[in-house]
Order: sequence, then C-alpha cells, then structure tokens
Amino acid sequence: MMSNQESEKVYSRRSSVRVAVPASTANLGPGFDTLGMALSLYSWLELKEAEQTSITLLGDQLYGIPTDKTNLIYKIAQSVFEKTGVSIPELEITMYSDIPLTRGLGSSASALIGALAAANALTGHLLSDEELLNMATAFEKHPDNVGASLYGGIVAATWDGEQARCIGIQPPEALQALVVIPEFQLSTTKARDVLPAQLSMADAVYNISRSSLLVAALSSGKLEMIREAMQDRLHQPYRAALIPGMEPILAHAAEYGALGIALSGAGPTMIALVDRHSAQKQQLENYLLQTMQSHGIAAQALWLEPVTEGVIYYYDTESSSFMDTVKGEVRL
Repeated sequence: MMSNQESEKVYSRRSSVRVAVPASTANLGPGFDTLGMALSLYSWLELKEAEQTSITLLGDQLYGIPTDKTNLIYKIAQSVFEKTGVSIPELEITMYSDIPLTRGLGSSASALIGALAAANALTGHLLSDEELLNMATAFEKHPDNVGASLYGGIVAATWDGEQARCIGIQPPEALQALVVIPEFQLSTTKARDVLPAQLSMADAVYNISRSSLLVAALSSGKLEMIREAMQDRLHQPYRAALIPGMEPILAHAAEYGALGIALSGAGPTMIALVDRHSAQKQQLENYLLQTMQSHGIAAQALWLEPVTEGVIYYYDTESSSFMDTVKGEVRL
C-alpha cells in the first residue's frame, strides 16, 4: 500500500500517464466478497488529453469492448474528473490486457482500478487511494478484487454500502499460485444467481471460522493450515454445477500437492495455493488439466506469483511506445 512518505508527495497535473494493474483472485474459498489477492497477470492502460476521443484496444482479451464514449474506461475517468473539478472531456485511450475476461481473475476490477488511477494521475492525484477504493467498490459492490488490484498483496476488506475498509497482508514467501482457466466464460451475475438467499447457522459459523483461520494462516505463514482454512459452504457447493470437474478438484487436489484450492472469484477459473518448494507441482498441474479434460473442458494452466505492488504508474512515456511498456513488464 502507499506509504506515508509517498502519500505526502505533491503531484502535478499530467497530460498523459500509463498504468499497469495486477489481476486478482477473490474469496480464496471462505472469504466471500472480503478476501482478495493480487496476481502476476496485468492489464495496461494509457490516458492522454486529446482534441477528440479515440480508443485503441490491443490484444485478444478485449474483443467486443466499445470504442466510443460508452466505453467504461472513458466513463469512469470522467467520474474522477467530475469529482475533482478537472475538465478533460476528450481522451486518447489505449488498452492491453493479459487477464482473461469473465474467468474469475478480476478483469473488470483491474480495468476499473486502471481507469480510476490513471484519471486521478492526470489530475495530479487529487484523490487519495482510499477515495479510489470507495469509488471502485461502489461500482463493483464488493471490495476484494479492487482492493487487491489497487494495493497489491493479500487484502481483507469490508464494505458497508458507503465506506470500504481494507487491511493488507504480505503474502508468505513460499506461496505460489496455480490457476486452471477453462475455455469458457462465466458471468458474475450468473454465478451469483445460483446462491441461496439464506444460510443455516451451522454453515455461517463454518465459513466465519475458516475465513478467520485463513487470514491467520496467511499472516503467520502457517501454510499447513491453508487446506482446512480454504474450505467453504457459502458459495462453492452451489456453483459447482456450473463448472464441470470442480467437485472432484475441490475434493482431491490436496492429494496432488495443493496447500488448498478454491474457485477463483465467481469462476470458472480454479486457483490452487502451492508451496513453491513442493516436489508435486507438475503432478498437481497434470491432475487439474486431466480432470477438466475428463469432463469435456479444455483449459490452460498458469503458474502465477502473488504480487505485493498494486497499480504501477509510468509518467515519462514520450520516449517509449505503449507496447514497449507492456513488453518490458511481461518480458516478451
């Protein structure tokens, strides 16, 4: 998160800025709408003052996104300008993303945070990170993904409808993530529609206890506690029918080396937390892909790192192209 020293810096207005924003996984099993973690996939955004608005979308992950002023990035940026009293009605917007759309890896949250952060940078950072978090959460209705993308690391967050509160946790050094991304999309709305309106007292206590245990395990580095701590009765049992292969994966991934496994966000991606020193990493990857395949689902596996930094700002952009920034980050 931003240090006190950084928060006291005086920023000047800019005519252009680039930002890189990490992907995120949310819930981590029992922490429904409250726990999130930043991951080493990124979306990039450049905003420039312009005489006429133009929007350029690069890469395969942004297909179908509007390229006029109905574009969400444009509208979110204008909300920042309106809130700060800064007038920048026309923007040149360039976007690129490695984060798969609607797969449970925070693609919408990263775009939202990117738009807020970049627009705020153009104003000279007139809004604090806390204000950006509140704006993002008001839009998303839950603070886990946006908090992780904004601040980096692991976040525990709450939202009361007006105020988001967020505390960061440093990911344990040995922690690594394996995500298995099915080749189909699942909207958050559809994934929420299958959830029950009420829970039993037993299920509520079950989730509260495991969510608390998970926060303690991640804070203390007690990785051996993650398997029990990532168990959930609130959302995963109801969403399993939407994702072929999910039930056996939740039941058996630990036998193949996972510290714990969960649906990433609303899915359909599954995320396994792994000890980076484990000798079973390849075995686990094979098991997850083969299980998906056995249920007729094509999928890809990616090894990702928890990232401790949230939004990255690039101010001196005149000497390099937008894609040079992207390639520098991902080392293409």
